Amino acid sequence: MSERELNAVTIPPHGAMLQVMTGYWGAQAVYIAAKLGIADLLRDGPVSARDLAAATHTHTPSLQRLLRALASIGVFTEVVPGQFGLTPMAALLGSATPGSLRALAITYNEELYRAWGNMLHSIQTGQPAFEHMFGMGPFAYFAQNPVPAQIFNEAMIGYTHQVAQAVVDAYNFAPFSTVVDVGGGYGTLLAAILQHNPATHGILFDLPHVVADAEPFLVASGVADRCLRSGGDFFAAVPADADCYLLSQILHDWGDQECMSILTQCRRAIPKHGKLLVVEIVLPAGNEPSFGKWLDLHMLAITGGRERTAAEYEALFHAAGFKLARVIPTSAGPSIVEAIPV
Repeated sequence: MSERELNAVTIPPHGAMLQVMTGYWGAQAVYIAAKLGIADLLRDGPVSARDLAAATHTHTPSLQRLLRALASIGVFTEVVPGQFGLTPMAALLGSATPGSLRALAITYNEELYRAWGNMLHSIQTGQPAFEHMFGMGPFAYFAQNPVPAQIFNEAMIGYTHQVAQAVVDAYNFAPFSTVVDVGGGYGTLLAAILQHNPATHGILFDLPHVVADAEPFLVASGVADRCLRSGGDFFAAVPADADCYLLSQILHDWGDQECMSILTQCRRAIPKHGKLLVVEIVLPAGNEPSFGKWLDLHMLAITGGRERTAAEYEALFHAAGFKLARVIPTSAGPSIVEAIPV
């Protein structure tokens, strides 16, 4: 029996609907714990609510109530009355945890949370609620606001860390001599590929100011000597003649017209023997539960992009001069959608 079927049996419709309606309660509670750095304060063992409140300059009884509620859903644990410790979920809110989700919890629940509050605008118009709220798209907003931009970048690094390990576990990159990571940010995924494939070289391609900031990460990852950094605009051109082009969590930011422009540049650059790898959530058909179906709404509200089915990717590829070869699931949720030039 699936989780969905089990919930349908054990939770009456009224209770199930209440859980859906109040979902933001848990999200905001996690955000507050992340913002206050509670997980970092618990890394050496359980701490009393009083001491946590003193360290975070918060109201002791109120903080205790917050942590009690979070403990009831597996985020933190109340080891003895008034004293709280980490759980595996809570540890993901630690700033030094590999694959930390702390920055993501903050990002999701500040500007992006406000955009979701205006989701009705997106449903009525088909336009991003973020732009309606802030007068500009998220990329322009972060370019003008360095503090939330830094949190957003940390969030993407933390999430991509999990995706990167899943991708290198699921796909054999050894046959490729050069991998171009198009829109690769600071190079989290590309670094993981190069670490696992010592004979492979990489090109990290993103906006000039992004790749300029990527060098410390590439050096720390031990791959800087095999990774060229190239700045540019993937709507205008991408580096040519590599045998693998990687688009990881890029296409879902954009509508079909923009995706066609990106894919067209990749098609112009790729040799006949090359492969295009798109790392994205592939939506299942029908009523099957999927995080991607909610992420699809998120992209509508934030960037105007969308998640897609395999058939929708196939249509995009065909129009841009590619052929869908196969879809390879990964343990992290996104799939590797492999395409070849035709």
